[in-house]
Amino acid sequence: MIFKPRFWVKNVLSIDESFLKEHGIDALILDLDNTLSMHGDPAAEQGIPEWLDKMRGLGVKMAVVSNNTEKRVAPLAAKLGLDYTANGAKPLTFGLNRALKKLGTSRERTAVVGDQIFTDVMGGNFAKMPTILVEPFHLEKGILFKLKRAAESLVFKRDLSRLK
Repeated sequence: MIFKPRFWVKNVLSIDESFLKEHGIDALILDLDNTLSMHGDPAAEQGIPEWLDKMRGLGVKMAVVSNNTEKRVAPLAAKLGLDYTANGAKPLTFGLNRALKKLGTSRERTAVVGDQIFTDVMGGNFAKMPTILVEPFHLEKGILFKLKRAAESLVFKRDLSRLK
């Protein structure tokens, strides 16, 4: 099913060496907003820079693909030391394929990580890549975000008690 993630974890900080080894993942294509940073925040969430350093130490290749603009994505990606694609057009696969080519990794061993079913999960599934759905660090308060989450719940039931 195109709406269903292959994996579902609490947040990106839950992705560790054992998870990657167990699932044969060598590289990560990361969403930005609500995955690494609060939507619109110029700084990463607490723990993200250290987590990125740990992933780099394990040899994990990483890049950001965001549907947000260059103006939003470029400064934070630079702070985090990550290559990026802005205006990624997820769930279309153009941005994901561009990042995959830059990373030089295989589709099967590169996971798409993000907080949204209709962009990140669908895009990764369309691109035939493993998908990891993460819960956002903070729930957005705007009406559009509430509507989006309500629509997502129609296709994928988020039972937060399942998460570690």
